[in-house]
Amino acid sequence: MTAELVRGQNHPLSEVRLEIRISAGTPLIAAATLGDEHGRVRDTEGVVHPGAPVLPGLEVSRQAAAGHRLAVDLDAVPAAVHRVAVLLALPATAAGPARFGAVAAPFVAVTGVDGGELASYTITGLDAETAVIALELYRRQDAWKVRAVGQGYAGGLAELLADQALPQAQHLARTVDEAVARGLARSVASPPPRSADGGRSRHAAAPAHGPDQGDPAPSQAAPGTMPTQPAAPYGSHASSPSGQPASLSPHPEGGAPQPPYPGGPGTPDPTAGPQPPAPAGSPIDYSHPRRQTAAPPPPAPTAPAAAPGRPAQPVAGDATGWSMEERLYNQVWGMFEDLARTMAAYRSAVDFADSRREKELDQVLSDPRSRLGGHGDAAREAAHARHAQLVDQARAVLDRDLAQLTAESEVVEPALPPAYAGWDNPVWHGYRVPMEIPMAVRLGDLNLPETPSLRIPMLVRLPLERGLWIDSGRPVQSDDAFTDEEELRRLAMETAVVHTARLLAAHPAGEFGVHIVDPAGSAARALDPLVRTGVLAGPPASGAAGVADVLGRLTQRVDLVQMAVRGGAPDALPPGFDTSGQLLIVNDFPHGFDDRAVTQLRYLADEGPAAGVHLMMVADREDAAAYGPLLDPLWRSLLRLTPVPDDHLADPWVGHAWTYEPPRVPPGSQVLQHVLTQVATARRDWNG
Repeated sequence: MTAELVRGQNHPLSEVRLEIRISAGTPLIAAATLGDEHGRVRDTEGVVHPGAPVLPGLEVSRQAAAGHRLAVDLDAVPAAVHRVAVLLALPATAAGPARFGAVAAPFVAVTGVDGGELASYTITGLDAETAVIALELYRRQDAWKVRAVGQGYAGGLAELLADQALPQAQHLARTVDEAVARGLARSVASPPPRSADGGRSRHAAAPAHGPDQGDPAPSQAAPGTMPTQPAAPYGSHASSPSGQPASLSPHPEGGAPQPPYPGGPGTPDPTAGPQPPAPAGSPIDYSHPRRQTAAPPPPAPTAPAAAPGRPAQPVAGDATGWSMEERLYNQVWGMFEDLARTMAAYRSAVDFADSRREKELDQVLSDPRSRLGGHGDAAREAAHARHAQLVDQARAVLDRDLAQLTAESEVVEPALPPAYAGWDNPVWHGYRVPMEIPMAVRLGDLNLPETPSLRIPMLVRLPLERGLWIDSGRPVQSDDAFTDEEELRRLAMETAVVHTARLLAAHPAGEFGVHIVDPAGSAARALDPLVRTGVLAGPPASGAAGVADVLGRLTQRVDLVQMAVRGGAPDALPPGFDTSGQLLIVNDFPHGFDDRAVTQLRYLADEGPAAGVHLMMVADREDAAAYGPLLDPLWRSLLRLTPVPDDHLADPWVGHAWTYEPPRVPPGSQVLQHVLTQVATARRDWNG
């Protein structure tokens, strides 16, 4: 489970091959230092930075960027290194921000090679600093840990490096600035390619490297030398087209090249275009024998051709992926990213127009001669006219992108499988219990204030990596329609039932069990669809004894799985042990919970997902205020969802506050009853 660190907190690392992902709202410099047990850096050879991006076990980006991916192999780090400090700094350019306090808080995540997040840290509390030690990887008793540092320096990289006892701190800081200045023009990754009519293309998905770690621009080779090959991504090996490592072997006995055998590597390809001649005087022909230099034929169109001046017609499933389900999943997230990016560009353009207008008006007011009279009025009118022109241009681009996204949404939504589809989708009428667990499930929709009608499905990967919290408290921005606390609690429990039905429908028969704790029995009416169809593992538990029984059984289950996995014997579980996933729904917390039950609940929230036990809380945080900060880790470990629309989902990538809309079953629809009946029937057939 991901550990969300605060400043000074540490967390053990279960892997040695890591990736450190950094995201910020502005281009940053990423670097790292290799220090001894006291954190001292002996010389410049212990600093990896854009000018020297590779050291044993460590590779950083070669330029400033708003997003970085640093590759780390702790086994390859020299034995004398005890601390690896990850550094962030603002580029020394006049166009960029002058301090961290003027930008969004940077977010740093430590992930494994499979992309699973191990620890994350949002660097808050910065103001005048221009460089910061984000986090630190350090050895402790032959094991590695990560610590959230967040130590900022107003003097920039020079002051930071000097604080780590580096003698050449000033010189190295200048070297880093010069290296960044040379590649700053390529520091921000370009958006997906657009056609002349505004269409988007996500067909050619690039590997997930940093903006400068993929295909660097070719360097200018000196006369008479062979151009160097671009560096391969960290951990990969350069290979030939046949899949074998590329190499150049001399001819036997230094003689002339032997004639190629038919079909061999020296045989010209009759379908290839003309080949470039070998360099004069060179004994080896470096041209690839099968490289095609002529333009390839155009690919077969996957969508109807668009008329000139009109955007291309979108197609459902045009993203990358091995299956239609994966392609639709990637397409939905591509739509989410496109909406986030285009809205961020629009807001940035409006902010620029506002700041430019204010600057021009300040200039008019700062000159006493232009404050009054016709000249001042004309200058103010011109400033407002330029502001309106810039805003109109930005809005035109936004409207074009939104129209394209809306057209794509209208095509994608009807094509979604049941796990991704809304409850009003006709695909549910032909629902059958699946044979395999899907990639993700839909837990609602997301939209932005400027585009309330354009909703992007909120897809969450399976199995769930964290529990769910259905907040039954009053939203921060509530209106008169939801002032009744009892009405909110009823809606929260009904929302939990809808989410539970979705999770049951997404799993094969017998692969997902549901337990309910309802101490006071207040949710009997909302739970009726689950109880009546018989999809629960047992009747809802009530009273303190029922709470203790369910929590005790699930806690024991997690303990057994953990002991088996940690002992390297996952097959040594007791006979008849149910290995299916389990969901615990808790209503009206903390009513009916004593201190032991609260401790068990926190344990299930932290350790349960890794053992196949997931938690769904239906609670108002204010009801548990008596516990004080004791339960803060519990709330942070859960994904907060609301029974009414609320803009509580923050996006650190672009700084948006997404409005979450919970799923709703159409009034009068029997789709929920139909789905739960299918699940119950398949479960009885599977058990029988």
